[in-house]
Amino acid sequence: MDHGLKFSDPATYARTLRRAHELVIAGVQRPEIPTRLVDSWHRSMALGISPDQHSPRHLHEVSEVLKIRREHRLQQVMPALQDLLADDSRSGRHLLVLTDAGGEVLWRVGSPEVLRRADQLEFLEGADWSEAGIGTNAISEALVTGGPVQLFSAEHLVRTHHEWACTAAPITDPATGRVLGVLDVSGPLDTISADTLRMVRCAVRVAEALLGTSDGGTHPGAFSSVAATSVGAPLRPTPASARSVAVKSLELLGDKPAAVFADGSRAPLTLRRAEILALLDSRSQGWSAEELACELHGDAGTPQAIRTEMFRVRSMLGGAVESTPYRLAPGLAGHTDSGRVLRLLRAGMVGEAVEAYRAPLLSRSGTLAVQLLRDQLDLAVASAVRASGDADLLVRWLSTDMGAADSLAVDALGGLVGLNDARYLAFRASAGV
Repeated sequence: MDHGLKFSDPATYARTLRRAHELVIAGVQRPEIPTRLVDSWHRSMALGISPDQHSPRHLHEVSEVLKIRREHRLQQVMPALQDLLADDSRSGRHLLVLTDAGGEVLWRVGSPEVLRRADQLEFLEGADWSEAGIGTNAISEALVTGGPVQLFSAEHLVRTHHEWACTAAPITDPATGRVLGVLDVSGPLDTISADTLRMVRCAVRVAEALLGTSDGGTHPGAFSSVAATSVGAPLRPTPASARSVAVKSLELLGDKPAAVFADGSRAPLTLRRAEILALLDSRSQGWSAEELACELHGDAGTPQAIRTEMFRVRSMLGGAVESTPYRLAPGLAGHTDSGRVLRLLRAGMVGEAVEAYRAPLLSRSGTLAVQLLRDQLDLAVASAVRASGDADLLVRWLSTDMGAADSLAVDALGGLVGLNDARYLAFRASAGV
């Protein structure tokens, strides 16, 4: 069986698993269903779980769960997990669930549509999603095996779950090794990707690292420092955490993007993070994870990969980036060097804009979305300079790398200084006019 179909053709893969599911339930062994899952199905049915039953046990009312989770240790790490994996925007398609050590759902976060679909399965707060509560599922398997698990379609025992793909992993107490709960990401079959399991495991490492701090991850700098060690996000080289020192501006022009902090320190940005920040700076209403994935990766992009990268960005820059949708915080919006060029142009300060426009936007980026922003910035500056009627300003523009090939600016200069002027002739030659 080609397991790669799970990601490339989930509908075909699901049909194959459903046929195998019916045969295994009838007593015919099939290689499509791993032995460990068949054993789990048998245990579940021995406990009275029917493949046609879709109602889990309900251990507590929702109002009671609200009280229980206020005292649960995972309350401390839920904000970080939500920041990393949740998507409760209107277009969000997956559900983030956090259970206790017995499999009872304590938290769930998702869009209204995903929550409505989860309600139909009674996948809600207070429901028991252990093996005894609802039969074989990713949460129950994570509790039984003690490791990360991914269940797709008819790998679930109960037939009403066959439209879902679920990825789960246990969260343990770093001091005792005791299981505290299970982190689960679930959604329609086509929401799963090759990155899903990796990101759930990564989020669990973050949670366990936060739980391992002296105060359980509640001090202001814990989030960013743990993200650096657990997810690989670089911290700027100062003792203060990125969340305790505000970001003053972003440098996106040229080939060495960086964040500049209020204390004067700088942190270099990877090209991918700089590309994300350039896109955030370009649109005040913000971007969803799906939109960023499409802009940066095309059809191969996944929202999950963007959320992982955004987690790293936010861990590094603190409150400078907001989520749902992703956007620059009000104090940082417009405070990029490329944004300053545009502000100066809009204020009619063309000379100052040319001075501030020291290099192309993210000159090493080959991403189409960034190339378009780069071209738009070039065009804005060039058009303003050509319309200025200022020969000295045209000379300054044509002397830059960005303006050197601007043949229209050369023509404009010739119209101002004459076609026999040495400056016009020099720029005409270099521009290849």
